[in-house]
Amino acid sequence: MELIMQIMGILCLILLFALIGGQIANRCGLPAVIGELLAGIVIGPAMLNWVQPSGLIKSFSDIGVVLLMFLAGLESDLAILKKLWKPSFLVATFGMVVPIVIAYLTGIAFKFSQTESLFLGITFAATSVSISVAVLQEMKKLETKEGMTILGAAVVDDLLSVILLSVVSSVTGTHTDSANANLGLGLTLLLQLVYLVILLAASIWLFPRMLKLSERFLLPAAKPLVTIIIVLLAAFGAEKVGLSNVIGAFFVGLAFSRLPDKQKLQKSFTDIGYSLFIPIFFASIGLEMSITGIFKDGLLFIVLFVGSVISKLVGASVGAKVAGFSSSSAYQVGTGMISRGEMALVVAQIGLSNHLLAPAAYSTVVGVIVLTTLIAPIMLKGALMKKR
Repeated sequence: MELIMQIMGILCLILLFALIGGQIANRCGLPAVIGELLAGIVIGPAMLNWVQPSGLIKSFSDIGVVLLMFLAGLESDLAILKKLWKPSFLVATFGMVVPIVIAYLTGIAFKFSQTESLFLGITFAATSVSISVAVLQEMKKLETKEGMTILGAAVVDDLLSVILLSVVSSVTGTHTDSANANLGLGLTLLLQLVYLVILLAASIWLFPRMLKLSERFLLPAAKPLVTIIIVLLAAFGAEKVGLSNVIGAFFVGLAFSRLPDKQKLQKSFTDIGYSLFIPIFFASIGLEMSITGIFKDGLLFIVLFVGSVISKLVGASVGAKVAGFSSSSAYQVGTGMISRGEMALVVAQIGLSNHLLAPAAYSTVVGVIVLTTLIAPIMLKGALMKKR
């Protein structure tokens, strides 16, 4: 009973500060996500130390990002995404190559080994689409050409990051997933490809029929309940084959975006997600902030932060320009790809557990990831307002 009361107290504290932080951010003309991130920093180890990262918070935040990406897929225009697959691929590719090179050279300059420097590059190559999605949703810009390109590029970015991480893990003798540790690189990639094909087929044929079948149930919220089962199942399957769980949730959202009653689903999941899980996800990123490591390696922190922001902005913008976007649109896409977030934190954790990042460097890397996640929504909103 004491443990349950403690859990309820922690959740109440996180949600209260996320609510206050989001309100203050909105009053200041900033995206609500900034306030929720800062709330995590304030109550976390970086400042008041009232709440520490834990398995419980991670579980809630994982569900939060899955629901957020399902909503992103639900609000997406499939026709626009199909049309923009080439720009998305170019933005993702250029937006990964430049940060990998810059972070690798930074690691070499600070006396990291070649393997450590390469892992540093992979860490800052990943993009967190969830932060940009929250800003685009808030400003009603998700279905624009730029919004769909950011979304498509982030999904491609996720896939390329997983493949690159698998390749490097295989070469260096480390493994990202114990379930796939005994499989060779080729078999792992084949398994991931097969899963994506199955997920695509199920999203087109099976999942909509399951949702239709839910109308026969007598429960008051049968359709949202069946939808949650489908979303979590798709995310679980993606995680088991070594892909990011957000890919599974996003594909299901895309499939359901064609349904005639998607507005009802969107409202239900907005209420479910934003009343509990999604604010905890954003606050949990702030909880990862560590001041100690930043002060110990201040120069490395500054160089990594500046390099990570500029490299992703330049790389993604160049990709958009190559795809034929105007300068203002390319800049908007570039700012939308800056945030690193959960994917970079996962890669950094893998590097730490496999002794590819020193504990002191890990604190600095996490600090940079959190700071890029903080600054990205501000830059994206500024780019959107400037274009408007």
